Amino acid sequence: MERKALGRGLEALLPQSPVAAVPPPGIVVTEKMEQEPTGGLTEVGIDRVRPNPRQPRESFNEEALASMAASLRDRGMLQPLVVRREGDGFQLIAGERRWRAAQRAGWQRVPVIVREATTLEALELALIENVQREDLNPLEEARAYEFLASEAGLTQEQIAERVGRERSTVANYLRLLALPELIQEFVISDSLSMGHARALLGLKTPGAQIRLAETVVLHGLSVRQTEGRVRAMRQEASKPGANVQQDPDTLVAQKRLERALGAPVKIHGKEKGRIEVRFSSLEELERLYEQLLSSTGGSNE
Repeated sequence: MERKALGRGLEALLPQSPVAAVPPPGIVVTEKMEQEPTGGLTEVGIDRVRPNPRQPRESFNEEALASMAASLRDRGMLQPLVVRREGDGFQLIAGERRWRAAQRAGWQRVPVIVREATTLEALELALIENVQREDLNPLEEARAYEFLASEAGLTQEQIAERVGRERSTVANYLRLLALPELIQEFVISDSLSMGHARALLGLKTPGAQIRLAETVVLHGLSVRQTEGRVRAMRQEASKPGANVQQDPDTLVAQKRLERALGAPVKIHGKEKGRIEVRFSSLEELERLYEQLLSSTGGSNE
């Protein structure tokens, strides 16, 4: 099979002529339509269509599906599902959200275009559709790239060519998989953005990454502020004696102060010493100033 067609995206899957809207259930479907050969537009029973277990998209917003189901009831399906034959039924290549919405709308039959594709080709096509529609969260996209690299043996350059991305973009997504699981969950839940996650990769240890990620989420820090914290933490770690083990009680106190202030804190000494609070911008200094005044009952007048 000619693989270069995959990089063309959805135009490689759909008919050259526009597809008319498909009205809600009740259409009379002939046996000829049911047996139409691969490549044509037809209708099949919705229960004969199964999702692809390798579908890159892992989460579906129920509210969005309900809205799509209402639209299907009113206007029909403007774009058919793309499937491949599997046993006595069909496996989805593209259009799982439309398929799920059609189920919620009570449809018994759905319009499909049947294509010949291997398991890996089906994944590539599903990934292309989702990337073009910006339907994936960063971790879903990263895991799909990882699968193509490990199972299909594709290089980052080849993956980028197929999905229409820059090679550096693919590399940045793959780097997210090196982050601790907790931070990956923050990204999936949209508590952290792709920019935040990339900044956290600048820290060397999972512990430091997690501590800063929790601070970012707790205080709603921007990507720029997060990058500033990373630079400050790296500078601190590079100082002579930075790796000397601190007293456990001091470390606990230091961590509690960091969470309370939303800024890197360093406690020097125990019976005598100093507390160092770092900031990376004038805006952050003003925030710390107001926060410290309010916590002590002071006034800025």
